Amino acid sequence: MTILNKILSERSRVAHATNTGTKTHRLLQRVIITDDACIGDADLVKRIKSVPELCKFFAPNSKTEVPVAGTLSGRFISRRIDRLIIDTEKQTILILDYKTDVDKQCFYSKYLGQMREYVALMRVLYPTYIIQSYILWTHDFSLEKLPI
Repeated sequence: MTILNKILSERSRVAHATNTGTKTHRLLQRVIITDDACIGDADLVKRIKSVPELCKFFAPNSKTEVPVAGTLSGRFISRRIDRLIIDTEKQTILILDYKTDVDKQCFYSKYLGQMREYVALMRVLYPTYIIQSYILWTHDFSLEKLPI
């Protein structure tokens, strides 16, 4: 295989992964699950319901694509949280980020850094709240609670 073919093949893989991730994010942000009804892609709803702990992230009280920004360690950061639940009664915040990678370890440290930023930004806004963060690995619909 020529160098040009290798480069084009890699670009093709990256483009496919990016398109798949974008499509999955778009579909997931439209899902709402209640006891009575579900809105969104039927296959995704079924997969979400197969992980009982995941359903709360798709309840009507969850927020999707939530912008959050602030300064951390002297650096301005602007991010968008995939799913967010703020429970003022229990003073808890749950953060969920979708990841489409098949190899969970490939970018794991990068993802932990991203989630630490989300937690740190939310901690500035809600200093007394308990904050938990999770990754939904969309290739197998496993939910991972992060040690942050």
